[in-house]
Amino acid sequence: MTKEKKETGKKASSGEQKTVSKVTTGAWWKSRVEEADEAKKTVAKQQTAAKKKAASKKKPAVKKQAVAEQAPSISKEQAAKKKPAARKKSPVKKQAATDKEASIVASPVSVSQAPVSPETAELKQVKAGGKERSSEGPVSPSQESVAVTQEDASQSTGTGVESGTDAESGVSEPKKASGKRPRGRRGRGRRKKTAVESAEVDAEVPAVKKQEEPAGSAASKADDAPVKKDVKGPTLKLLINAEEPEECRIALLEDGRLESIFVSTVSREHTKSNIYKARIVAIEPNLQAAFVDYGTEKNGFLSFNEIHPEYYKQEISEENQKLIEQHQWKKLNIKDVLERGQELLVQVVKEEVSTKGANMTTYLSLPGRSVVLMPGSDSSGISRKISGEGRRSELREIMQGLDIPEGIGWIVRTASVDINKTVLDKDVSYLLRLWQEIKKKGQTMDDVGLIYQDHDCVLRFLRENFDPDIKEILVDDLAAYEKVNDFVDMLPTRQQKVNVRLHKGARPIFNQFNVEDQIESIYQSQVSLPSGGSIVIDPTEALVAIDVNSGSTGKGKSFEDAIFLANMEAATELARQLRLRDLGGLVVVDFIDMRSSKNIREVERQVKVAMKRDKAKVDMSRISKFGLMQISRQKLGAPIEALTYRVCEHCNGRGAVRSIETLALFYLRQIQTGASRKHVAQVECRLPLDVAQYLLNNKRHELQGLEDKYHTPVTIIADPGMKPADHEVIFHKDKKGPRKENGLEEKGEVGYIDATKVMHQ
Repeated sequence: MTKEKKETGKKASSGEQKTVSKVTTGAWWKSRVEEADEAKKTVAKQQTAAKKKAASKKKPAVKKQAVAEQAPSISKEQAAKKKPAARKKSPVKKQAATDKEASIVASPVSVSQAPVSPETAELKQVKAGGKERSSEGPVSPSQESVAVTQEDASQSTGTGVESGTDAESGVSEPKKASGKRPRGRRGRGRRKKTAVESAEVDAEVPAVKKQEEPAGSAASKADDAPVKKDVKGPTLKLLINAEEPEECRIALLEDGRLESIFVSTVSREHTKSNIYKARIVAIEPNLQAAFVDYGTEKNGFLSFNEIHPEYYKQEISEENQKLIEQHQWKKLNIKDVLERGQELLVQVVKEEVSTKGANMTTYLSLPGRSVVLMPGSDSSGISRKISGEGRRSELREIMQGLDIPEGIGWIVRTASVDINKTVLDKDVSYLLRLWQEIKKKGQTMDDVGLIYQDHDCVLRFLRENFDPDIKEILVDDLAAYEKVNDFVDMLPTRQQKVNVRLHKGARPIFNQFNVEDQIESIYQSQVSLPSGGSIVIDPTEALVAIDVNSGSTGKGKSFEDAIFLANMEAATELARQLRLRDLGGLVVVDFIDMRSSKNIREVERQVKVAMKRDKAKVDMSRISKFGLMQISRQKLGAPIEALTYRVCEHCNGRGAVRSIETLALFYLRQIQTGASRKHVAQVECRLPLDVAQYLLNNKRHELQGLEDKYHTPVTIIADPGMKPADHEVIFHKDKKGPRKENGLEEKGEVGYIDATKVMHQ
């Protein structure tokens, strides 16, 4: 019983101790949180003061007597009696003490930091290696916290370092830690040093200053000398091939590699930016658009939002007039404000593509070298590529000071980054005179047609695509050479360093720089990659499909690495091919499936980087789980194939023709259909040679059966000059009139059957 009581008493006492411990712990933690809040405010103030000190160029050196002057003066004898002689430290211990101080690294601020008294932020000295160091002086970038002494940090946080103060000198000195190792809460060992504690101790250690060299020493000269970056950029070269009057070609090379190609032919001239006098021939309310005749074979497409309000007819309802005044264009019906036969000035925004006509606008723009004028608009702006608020404000003030009539907007182009007011004034004056001539010609013209044609291909390319980094321009035609020289003379002084030369070599200019072979690869569907893979480009009516093939990529590498390498090379090349071929619209890329999500993100990043060089607007999706990436690219013009190729006469653009066997059976069925009619007396077929031979050699028995069944002779004529899809089937009429068969009578004449239409339906 006595033992049980004792055990019960022990349990009770232990429970009471636990309760007291919990209460004590809660109060202690609450006080620590309050102290931490005060510490955060103190540290923030101290950090601000430290940053201001670091920003100052010169800081007064702290003299060693500074602390001694603050302490009360005592005699040497009293100091000798009360202060024992300092023991000399060995070099090893001295070095260890210095290393220990230098190894303390500042950590991020933590909420568990104990408060630091404001007095500790003042100047104090720390004995390190037997020598005194001042906590003042330049603060290194890594020491962004305020300098506090090690003694205050140890007192507030209990890091095991006790501090004491010498009564004679008033200088605090760190004391050795007690022999008993302090333990943390619940006896789990030594508590880790908090982030604020580490920051405070690190701030106490003064920055290590580099030993100053004499002013005239070689080391000081080397430090003062500017660092030269030996970074060599790509070499850009422009080649202009204008020898033949039927075709002009311009190629931009980067380190010998074709990066851009521009082709203009007489049969298919560029019409973009041309201005025409047009007439509305049809209005489509469902499309909210109108079709205009501007003097070409196909009518132009004019969307309602591209029609300037000045062309709205005068007699409109009050309701529509209010919508116009409120700029509520979308609420209007195009049929209420326009009428057929109305004449207007239009400008080509997008050229004809395939069966689609050109896109038009009535918001005209006249581009110059440095400025773009927009008649009928009040807006103004400066190119986003011109950086620097000072320069942008200066350009805006210059433009506002020029004599530009009301109702004409303007945009300052990127080429105006370093030109003066005189150049801008000349460009604006020229464009204003041009606009007056366009208006005058539009009023005097009796019929629709061309009013203003943009510059020829050479000047147009230079105006829109000139790069200041181009080092050299080579031209093989004298007239084009003079145009290029005139253009370069108009450039700002900084951009006139380009070297313009007339090519007089024996070899053609494109052949000499190996451009012909690179141009021919543009017309190929398959493009090889450096590591053995390839991409296949297939433009269709709906989209452009690009397939990535690994081929022999990555021999000796793992499967995943080989696939990743092929996709990375394809990501770079497909962006280049889209620029060279000028393919726009929706592009779908079928990458090889990758397992690693990291590799997938890297390929997406590579496509994004490669597309940055494209001047067209590009938007892209991420790679889907099927390995597909969708890219939307702005159509700047017709693809290069549309300018230099024509539709195949044999396949009509399908890329394939029917086989001989299929054509032979098709014509055999046509013969049977015609011979079965009651009033057909004879069937005559003129077919390509190979198809006729197949019918006569392999289907003679079937032809004989048709003649016997319908009592109609069949004649097959082989024509070697016919193309595979060409044919001619003639059904001669029976003079005796229609025949009766199975009680049915067929009326009407049977002439020619156009099998071509039937075949392609």
